[in-house]
Amino acid sequence: MPELPEVEAVKRGLDQSIVGKRVTAIEVMWSKIIRHDDIEAFKQSLIGQVCQRIDRRGKFLLIYFDTHVLLSHLRMEGKYFLCDKEQPVHKHTHVILELDEQEELRYHDVRKFGRMELLEIGQEFQHPSLTKLGPEPTPATFSPHVIKEYLSGRTTAIKNILLDQRMVAGIGNIYADEILFDAYVHPEMSAAEITDEEIQQLYYSIISIIQAAIKAGGSTIRSYTNMFGEAGHYQAYHQVYGKDGESCSRCGTIIEKTKVGGRGTHFCPNCQRKRGA
Repeated sequence: MPELPEVEAVKRGLDQSIVGKRVTAIEVMWSKIIRHDDIEAFKQSLIGQVCQRIDRRGKFLLIYFDTHVLLSHLRMEGKYFLCDKEQPVHKHTHVILELDEQEELRYHDVRKFGRMELLEIGQEFQHPSLTKLGPEPTPATFSPHVIKEYLSGRTTAIKNILLDQRMVAGIGNIYADEILFDAYVHPEMSAAEITDEEIQQLYYSIISIIQAAIKAGGSTIRSYTNMFGEAGHYQAYHQVYGKDGESCSRCGTIIEKTKVGGRGTHFCPNCQRKRGA
């Protein structure tokens, strides 16, 4: 699933490609992707609208038009591509926004898990999917104090907390593993066990890993590409994710894989020790 760095790369691609362009027609081939009771009403609300800007909140894209915002979540395999109208339509293309200048914004999704929802501008941040999100992982919006306050009184495994989006938005399985390795924190450690020193290190690891991954265009593990068909490069810097059976780059111990909250989890048993181990 695309995580914050990958969605940010898509956001930047959309910003370069469709801002200032008008929707002239819409074709929906797989209606379940659109969260709207009336697909024709969905189309008519967007036709004639000009894209004004692109924002991102956690793993959600917000595509702003004149009076409406398209809230889009890529889920497992969703991708956007800007194509010439003459270009053949791929079999996994499920939504097409025809634009002026003989171009089309095509939504491609092998798994068909992605979702789009059209909202009037001003309603987007009352949407249940956005109201539950924690702050963005940037120094301007996030701090060690936020972590400490959120962990207080909780006994959940720290990896599960990183994944649930309420403490901080946008982190998924890949970056949770990389962050916890960077912070020397075991993924199964209870929130109640995290010390102030570990909170500080966790904060710096969240900020630095996410920013580095954004700079590298995200991680391509299987199929992720940005709008221009380019793979991310951060997978070359992964220290533990997908490295089970390999030697830790810091200490030489073999990286292990376990499950935490049902999610495959990679860690170094030496660098990330459990309390009392």
